Order: sequence, then C-alpha cells, then structure tokens
Amino acid sequence: MYQSALNKLVDNRKVHGVSVAVCRLTTSNSSAAEPWIGAAGNLTSTTPFFIASTTKLMITAVLRQLRREGRLGFDDPIGQYLGAELLRDLMIIDGTQQALSLMIRQLMSHTSGLPDYFQRKVAGKSLQDELFAGSDRSWTLEDVLERSRGVRPAFRPGQAGRAEYSDTNYQLLGRIVEVMEGAPIAEVLQRRLFEPLGMTSTYMYADPSDARPMTLYYKQSPLRIPKAMTSFGPDGGVVSTSSDMMIFLRAFFGDALAPTEDLDELTRHWNRIWFPFTYGTGIMRFRLPRIFSPFQAPPELIGHSGLSGAFAFYAPAKRTFITGTVNQLAYPDTSFRLMLKLVNERS
Repeated sequence: MYQSALNKLVDNRKVHGVSVAVCRLTTSNSSAAEPWIGAAGNLTSTTPFFIASTTKLMITAVLRQLRREGRLGFDDPIGQYLGAELLRDLMIIDGTQQALSLMIRQLMSHTSGLPDYFQRKVAGKSLQDELFAGSDRSWTLEDVLERSRGVRPAFRPGQAGRAEYSDTNYQLLGRIVEVMEGAPIAEVLQRRLFEPLGMTSTYMYADPSDARPMTLYYKQSPLRIPKAMTSFGPDGGVVSTSSDMMIFLRAFFGDALAPTEDLDELTRHWNRIWFPFTYGTGIMRFRLPRIFSPFQAPPELIGHSGLSGAFAFYAPAKRTFITGTVNQLAYPDTSFRLMLKLVNERS
C-alpha cells in the first residue's frame, strides 16, 4: 500500500520524486520497530535531499542539550550571548532598542516579533521571489539582520497569543549555538547529532559545487540555487535522507538526545502561525479539522516541515513516525496529503 501511494504520487508535473520512511511502534518492543523505507520517481531511498526548515528541529535538539548541560536557559536574554552591535536597531519599541532582551524561548517559538528575512519584501521583492525566479545568491547573518533593521515589529515580544514564523529567529539561534560551542553550526550538528546517532548521510550544505543532493523542483522545472542553500544554515541548510531523518526523529522524541520530560514543555503552548499549523517551543504541529479531512479522525502531527517538501513528524494517536520529501517547492500541501494517507494506511 505504501509503495503504491508513492508510485501514484509521481506524475512528473507536481511531483518528480518522493522518498519516505514510516515507522509504527508496537506495544511489545517499540525501540526495535523497523521502519518501512520506499521511494519513487527520480529519488531512491538513499538519495540525499534538502530538508529545508526541518533543520529547525535539529537546532531545537541542540538547544535542549545545552540546557540539559546547564549552559543556557530558554528564558535567557539573547544579549547574554550576542553583541549589541550585531543586534543594533533590530527591535525598536517605543523608541527604545529591545533586541538584547529578547529571550531564546521567543526565538524558538516565533513569538519574538522579528520579521522573516526570507519572505520580507525589499524594493518590492523578497529573497523567496528572487530564488523562485532562478536568481541564485548567497548571504550572511549580517545580511539577514540588515533586512530587518528598523522594521517595526509585528507585535511585542512574547505578546499573548501572537506568533509569526520568521527564519530570522533561527539564524540568530544558530549564532548563539556557535558562540556557546566555539565552532561553526555545521561542526556542532555533526558532533552532537549526526555522528552519535549514526546519521552517515546527513550534513550541513556548505559547498555550492556539492552536487550530491537531489536538485529542488519548482513546479515542473529544476531549481538550482546552491549559493542560497549554503546560506540558510541553521534555519534550513541540512541535507539528509528519509532513513537518517527517521533516526533523528525517533531520537528527538525518545531519550537519546535530551530528557523526554522537556517535550511536555515544548508542546505545552501552541500559537497559530498559519492554518492549519501552530508552533510550540522549537516544534511545529499540523492538525487538520475533521471537516477538511477525508479521514474520519485526522491525526495530529508533531515535528517540522520544510519549504522543499521535506517533513519529519510523529503522529501520537497512531504511534507512527514519518519522514521524507516530495522535493517540490510550489505545492506545499502535497507532502501533508501524503503523510495523512500513509499514517492512516498499512504497509
């Protein structure tokens, strides 16, 4: 059933390739449950692909580890780790600069009010517009912050019930991790996550000449933007496979990376970012109302997705993990339709 669903999805118009891993836990020995892994189209089960914003879940994992080690707190002000010059004019409220007082938790939960550097329009165009048009370019954290300086915040940091998804938040979190670890974020992820978990096909994309990952697709055409992919870093620059992502996802929801008790804190408060998504502390939730679903009881999915069509979610009601990609930027609903179908089916 799983493979048939993948085969049907590939139409060489909206979807040119799909790769998926599904793991259903059993009550007898959940830790030993083996995932089903499949692919179709121009992807194989071992083809590396860009996971885009699913990278954010990995940054959350590292922050959990650092907190467990007593090296930072989620309520720490970011000015404790980042310099005043870097944060200059980034959050001006009532004529005063307040960026230094932003909390790590507010960046993780997208409740900081900082604008999204990727989708914010400057001179009528956003970085997303430029990239989708095929104009590749690179940028630095300093470039990211320049696009946000002096911009009026969407709301006051931590304002009740308010959240706005912003890649800028995770660019800053990545720099905080680098300051704490004294190493580039690529090295930190390799040392803290990929090597210990045996994720041998996962790495941070850093070389524009690296042709290993499958090229992204925008509608029917390949979209080659290697310079941009080296720039996303902590907000979306990791390359992986479905099987490696499955290893990470199960570790994230288990106790291999950090205490499972803090998962309750990550998922205690949800704020809407856009229908039907809400965001906790460093983690995303997809929950489709029954009226919009072909399934009698659409399951709640907790984890993260990426603009590339990548996904890594856990469905608690089904005790099922699902990871993979449809490798398509233009039709974001495709991956979620596939996930719901597979979570509600048997292999």
